[in-house]
Amino acid sequence: MALTVGLRPLTRALLRPWARVPGAALGRPAAGSGDGVRCFGSPRVLVEPDPAAGVAVMKMRNPPVNSLSLEFLTELLISLEKLENDKTFRGIIITSDCPGIFSAGLDLLEMYGRDPAHCAEYWKAVQELWLRVYLSNLVVIGAINGISPAGGCLLSLSCDYRVLANNPKYAIGLNETLLGIIAPFWFKDVLVNTIGHRAAERALQLGFLFPPSDALQVGIVDQVVPEDQVQSTARSVMAQWLAIPDHARQLTKNLVRKPTADRLLQQRDADIQNFVRFISRDSIQKSLHVYLEKLKQKKG
Repeated sequence: MALTVGLRPLTRALLRPWARVPGAALGRPAAGSGDGVRCFGSPRVLVEPDPAAGVAVMKMRNPPVNSLSLEFLTELLISLEKLENDKTFRGIIITSDCPGIFSAGLDLLEMYGRDPAHCAEYWKAVQELWLRVYLSNLVVIGAINGISPAGGCLLSLSCDYRVLANNPKYAIGLNETLLGIIAPFWFKDVLVNTIGHRAAERALQLGFLFPPSDALQVGIVDQVVPEDQVQSTARSVMAQWLAIPDHARQLTKNLVRKPTADRLLQQRDADIQNFVRFISRDSIQKSLHVYLEKLKQKKG
């Protein structure tokens, strides 16, 4: 699937195979790997490869809360594309390098006070990330080591398996209504597929953020473990998934997920236009303004 967002100078640099760019914290061995295996990545994404296991750990590091900005989305997409194109890797573990935060979701600053062209470009990148993760031939496991609302929840739901840290401060859910906006139909589709129609209907309308025990009970995550066991559990689960022949698992994944992805692919341009119209409304811009002001006050 081709990358659809615009190519900026940073993006063009990242497209070079295994690009090493400033701030990537390279030069140290990857966790769990043999000597000589080095991390690679970009300013906002760190990849720790373990070629012997056929697995890479992708750490999001866009502090303070891993908001999915346009540049961050682009770096995530490029890292995914590199791993998918390297036959060494059969699975990836997506996690966070920001303490207490998996991802706070979409970057509201990409939607507030922006012109329609920018909003359209941003939404293309959001669509693309979901499609790439949701349909990836790799086994994708979410090691959710922090709060994961809205777009962060979507990223988690797109994984094949989700392990959540058992910390009462952490919660996960599609809480868009609390911000005065609505979850797009494809966000809704993934949640319905995961927890069922009635549970999703209530969760979406009320903007539920599920604490770990409730998230496990409703099925939004597959496992809840002590915080210091999230990574090791994700690796153990990965070994179980990689025991299945790739072709059988990939074809089955496509059989189950393609109809959901096709709904977006068939309406992709219309979805972008609807998003731009919606986010450009005065009432929505005012809601975003109010929410951003509240965030500023909290930080102050």
